Amino acid sequence: MAKKQFKAESKRLLDLMINSIYTNREIFLREIISNASDAIDKLCYLSLTDDKVGMTRDQFKIRVELDKTARTVTVIDNGIGMTKDEAENNLGVIAKSGSSAFKADMEGDSKPGAEDVSIIGQFGVGFYSAFMVSDKVTVETKKYGEEQGVRWESTGADGYTVTDIEKPEVGTKVIMHLKDDTDEDVYSSFLEVWKIKALIKKYSDYVRWPIEMDIEHQERKETGEKDDEGNPKYEYEMVTKTETVNSMVPIWQRSKADVSDEDCAAFFKEKYRETKDPAVILRVNAEGTTAYKAMLFIPGAEPQNVFSEDHKAGITLYSNGVMIMEKCGDLVHDYFEFVKGVVDSPDLSLNISREILQHTRQLHVIGQNLEKKIKGELEKMMKDDRPKYEQFFKNFGIHIKAGVCDEYGRYKDFLRDLLIYYTSEDRQVTLKEYADSMPEDQKKIYYASSDTVRHAMDLPQCEEVRSHGYEMLYLAAPIDEMVLETLRDQDGKPFCNVVTDDLGFDTEDDKKAAEERNEENKELLDFIKESLGDRVAKVRLSGKLVSKPCCLATEGPLTLEMERYFRAGPSEEMRSLRATRILELNPSHHAFTALKDAYDAGDKEKAADFAKILCSEAELVSGVELEDAGAFVELVSQLF
Repeated sequence: MAKKQFKAESKRLLDLMINSIYTNREIFLREIISNASDAIDKLCYLSLTDDKVGMTRDQFKIRVELDKTARTVTVIDNGIGMTKDEAENNLGVIAKSGSSAFKADMEGDSKPGAEDVSIIGQFGVGFYSAFMVSDKVTVETKKYGEEQGVRWESTGADGYTVTDIEKPEVGTKVIMHLKDDTDEDVYSSFLEVWKIKALIKKYSDYVRWPIEMDIEHQERKETGEKDDEGNPKYEYEMVTKTETVNSMVPIWQRSKADVSDEDCAAFFKEKYRETKDPAVILRVNAEGTTAYKAMLFIPGAEPQNVFSEDHKAGITLYSNGVMIMEKCGDLVHDYFEFVKGVVDSPDLSLNISREILQHTRQLHVIGQNLEKKIKGELEKMMKDDRPKYEQFFKNFGIHIKAGVCDEYGRYKDFLRDLLIYYTSEDRQVTLKEYADSMPEDQKKIYYASSDTVRHAMDLPQCEEVRSHGYEMLYLAAPIDEMVLETLRDQDGKPFCNVVTDDLGFDTEDDKKAAEERNEENKELLDFIKESLGDRVAKVRLSGKLVSKPCCLATEGPLTLEMERYFRAGPSEEMRSLRATRILELNPSHHAFTALKDAYDAGDKEKAADFAKILCSEAELVSGVELEDAGAFVELVSQLF
């Protein structure tokens, strides 16, 4: 029996197929099972017009057998099989796909039921993934309608043999003899029932045909004897039973009438190991040029590891029930990375290994449609169940905010309506709701930032805004300032930071009077600056303060909130960034009067102590950590 050579430039190409196209050895089983499923699909399709097939739909199946002694993994199907010529053409020619040719023929046909046939294979290389784990592959097959079977056998790139055999049943048996274990690869793990079951559940759980295995269980049976108390005695024995290990019809492929929200929630909690029901269940059945079905979930709680290095977001992708990517991070943008679920489409353009998805128009169209539907569900939740939306935003609002800032604000208009901010400790509003409720004479949207809403409300600069009867937005997350700076305005109303920006209340005469006050007190202000050293860059009298003696402002692009944000950064350079601090004093407050009196009386030591106390007060109110808390306590104690 002469050995034949592969017809596709032999060894180098086969080595490429085995070692380069596939990056994960365990997918060999997915590929062989997918081929078996295709073979059954072909015979099932043929049975629509050929009553001699002699099998009903519920008789088709795939079987997986393990033999530890022989070190073999065997996949058996009762599909259409191959003739000797087809075995040579499909197995002896790398990248020759019989399924692809069948699919092309079928698409030009119009037989009833053709739309129910799901062909997975496209490239004709999946079979060769078996050589990643096997040193010999044997294929025994018999084509429907043929009398003779055929055995195809190969040990790799050195060629293959084809011989006639007697095979009573129609179908194909693929016998993979596993390689010997090495220090790096334990191939014998694929001989364990639990391992193969796990791989089938992971990659082929939704193949439409039953995948059967012999599973060993421990069962209890009566011995016929009784114990001293007259109770029957039992013994345990290992019993092997044939079980179907795949689910076949995925929950997202079933009609909404057959699957309740409770069923979907149970699937979500089981698949993602969640304890809480999802906040949103989104089901999509899209038809047209790009057909797909999707079942998406917005979790009811934020995952604990969402910001860890190990966390990887993404929706699971299936093509005709076969998992292609466990986590596709490219389907939706990062601002919706908290969304979990599955997308199943027969129209995905896969790369040759079916391990990663090519970035094609289909993927882009599906992603765009899903994002619109996700946003629509969130807007519906905001309208119909505001407390539920507020809880969602507490869990995942950081993703929406980061999305606004991402790519220089590219997605800001798509996301802005999903943002909500506090106007008090117990009330949150959207930016549009705030803008719509503004008095006619209010020209700006005022906001203050701190580490909590309460602290933001207590900032001295807020007093003057509230004295005009205007509501404010209180920001409590370090990223919030960047979000509003990216948005710039809402319905033409600009955002105004009460700490750094001009509030717009002063007339030209007011501004001129303020300049004159600062000039009149220049000597005192210079003394205060000198007493404080590099704690502040400048000292000036403020027009924003009402009842508070002082406040801390900033100058330049970096604010105190941004400084806090960068302080948690990964690099020393980022953590060393500091805002340019300005101490603002209230000239009408008795604390400033006491400082000025001490200075005018020549008691500069006392005046310097007052200046340091006021600066520390401003730092504390602004949420800045005191560099020397002990010195501050000592200064305050001296007042008594």
